[in-house]
Amino acid sequence: MAADSTPPADDTRVRARAAALVRRPKLWLVPTVLCGLLAFLLSLLYMGGIVNPNGELRHLPIGIVNADQGRPLPGQTTNLGTQVTRSLTAGTSDTSGKADWQPLTRAQAQDRLASGKIYGALVVPADFTTAAAALTTANATTRPTLTVLTNPGMGSLGSSLASRITQQAAQQASLTIGMQLMDSPATAGADATTRLVLADPVAVATQVGHPIGDHSGLGLSAFYYTLLLVLAGFLGGNVISNGVDTALGYADNEIGPWHARRPTVPISRTQTLLLKMAMTAGITVLTTTLVMIATVGILGMDASHLPLLWIYSFCASLAVGLGVQAINAAFGGIGQLVSMFVFIVLGLPSSGSTVPLEAVPGFYRFLSLFEPMRQLSVGVRAILFFDARADAGLTRSWIMIAVGAALALLFGLAMTRYYDRKGLDRLTPQPSRLVAQKT
Repeated sequence: MAADSTPPADDTRVRARAAALVRRPKLWLVPTVLCGLLAFLLSLLYMGGIVNPNGELRHLPIGIVNADQGRPLPGQTTNLGTQVTRSLTAGTSDTSGKADWQPLTRAQAQDRLASGKIYGALVVPADFTTAAAALTTANATTRPTLTVLTNPGMGSLGSSLASRITQQAAQQASLTIGMQLMDSPATAGADATTRLVLADPVAVATQVGHPIGDHSGLGLSAFYYTLLLVLAGFLGGNVISNGVDTALGYADNEIGPWHARRPTVPISRTQTLLLKMAMTAGITVLTTTLVMIATVGILGMDASHLPLLWIYSFCASLAVGLGVQAINAAFGGIGQLVSMFVFIVLGLPSSGSTVPLEAVPGFYRFLSLFEPMRQLSVGVRAILFFDARADAGLTRSWIMIAVGAALALLFGLAMTRYYDRKGLDRLTPQPSRLVAQKT
């Protein structure tokens, strides 16, 4: 009997069995290749950005403040503060290549700490040479001190790397100064205890150069808040896209054992995209508000400039959502996978929020020039930690949000209009249900 689209009374059907299907090589091919490729790429991309930060570290911006006003030691032409500064900036210290030492005044250093332009600073005080010289006399009261300033707003790892480099530089300076003091004729008759102090004369004090709140995740709240915005835009965009396709009859609605397919609504690809983007804009108002209620209102995350933070969060999440809709419209079924790589997979290791960009391979520094998560995280960090200063990266973030939203609109509409002009409609006939009857 020929196949019929209407089930017979006894509804006897030919059903496939898993045991038979599992032996079909073609059924395995695409999932196996895609899963293997995804696992391999995810491993390379995620671990490649964090596996060796010390080995990849290059030119971490750190300030050096020389306020030393003391007279040079006997036999020297410059005071100790100038010697320390020259050693660091000339690249003759052990930190050469790891740090980009920037000679600054104390006011300049404080300004750059407060705008997120440097990860820390080393301060040589005004009495540094005088205190060091006093160690060779009976008038010694305190050891000369170098101060390390940290910047926790740049992230716990970035601040830690800068602190370690700065302390290493201070220790090296102490040993160099100790050699000069030991060679001084005034120490020729010093006892063993005094000579031990003179061999390593400099004390190192660590202070927070630009403090942040206790509820800031040790400087990581900016990163995780940015991740929330990206995930809200990414997941929300995909949920909206699937929901619209289901409501318009272009996708099946299956919940547990229940399955339904709505009548197909004749609508062009361009109009579908416009509908999805409009819904994304409306729903993002809700998701942004709920993100702030949860993080700031309930969890107590330290945040100032709340109206600005809400507006920025809305625009950032919306730009991601629009990008997701454009990619889904252009690539169809694999659009979710493409957008996952664009916004999540490539964005996380190149964001510079957990591992400084100066400590990742060059490939990730290249990605950071345009990857959305990097652009958004800089703006969030500026609002949360650096008083919403424009020069802390907020201006650039606003520009990149506008550019990203414009590109999403242009790309999405260009692709859907092209498909519409080519007559590539989404209206497809539904296959008949194959039913076999007993003859």
